[in-house]
Amino acid sequence: MDMRRRHFIQFAISGVAVTALPACSGEGTSFDTRYPISPYDASSTAEEVTEGMDLSGKTALVTGCNSGVGYETMRVLAMRGAHVIGTGRTMEKARIACASVGGETTPVVLELSDFDSCVACAEAVKELGRPIDMLILNAGVGSFSAFELANGVEKIFTVNYLGHVVLTMHLLPLVQAAEKGRIVHVGSRMGYMAAPEEGIDFDNLRGEGKYSPSEAYGRSKLANALFSLKLSKMLNSEKTTSNVIHPGFVNTNIGRSAEGVFGYLYNNVANALKKTLEEGAATQVYVATNPLIEGVTGAYFKDCNPMVINLPNHMFDEALAERLWQETRFMLGDYLPAV
Repeated sequence: MDMRRRHFIQFAISGVAVTALPACSGEGTSFDTRYPISPYDASSTAEEVTEGMDLSGKTALVTGCNSGVGYETMRVLAMRGAHVIGTGRTMEKARIACASVGGETTPVVLELSDFDSCVACAEAVKELGRPIDMLILNAGVGSFSAFELANGVEKIFTVNYLGHVVLTMHLLPLVQAAEKGRIVHVGSRMGYMAAPEEGIDFDNLRGEGKYSPSEAYGRSKLANALFSLKLSKMLNSEKTTSNVIHPGFVNTNIGRSAEGVFGYLYNNVANALKKTLEEGAATQVYVATNPLIEGVTGAYFKDCNPMVINLPNHMFDEALAERLWQETRFMLGDYLPAV
């Protein structure tokens, strides 16, 4: 199957509409040569990109460690010697996942739709008394959800973006305390292929207007990218970096709630087109660990390499990132620490 046909089918299966069709020509990206280019690609695995590494003495926190790409990320980092703090929606899920991998792991509870849980998770992590070398914001929900509010805000936006903001800002001093702290935001190409035309439709975050699951997902993933961009401007890149990644079209359970024809296509027919979990975890593990990109911040990575997006997009819109940050501070209120 040629690449153009493969990309078209991927987006049809994902339920992404006409806005995604430019993906048929390389997804509209090319190498960002301002930064080092790696020898890895879409077929590389997390084990391959960390081959020969010794992460002993390093601490990583991975949200959503109990399944999919998050589980593989935790497994490989722990295998390479890092102490991995793995979050799950319940302590049972986190414990089972952490106990099933080799190496040093610590389970903690994190329910991203509950901001009190996000604060409590951060407090539990602080009690461990360790700097965080790698903060990997991996957990999230997909685009097959019916409309629902969480904390008065559209739920996909709450889970994928706002909950991670609360967690990150409470843990930021621990990341800054690391010798070279790295924050990795798991975004998506949907952040520029499925988000609303204006990027973030601020007048629709509480469900005031129409609801499109694919746009809601795209909006949340664009917000992840803009948060990464904002942090990259706030932080000293010689000490702390922030980058956003697209893991690829991966064979995870994110489409488990999809129904009907799209559900069948996504969860059955599309499997031959998807990356394996081992391949899907590679980019976030690469960005979290590889010395080649030390000091690189505010970039977008796909297939273990920095990318330029050659399509209309808001992923690097600093004015939009600043407005989103101000709106986020208002929405979260006292859940955010003073900065």
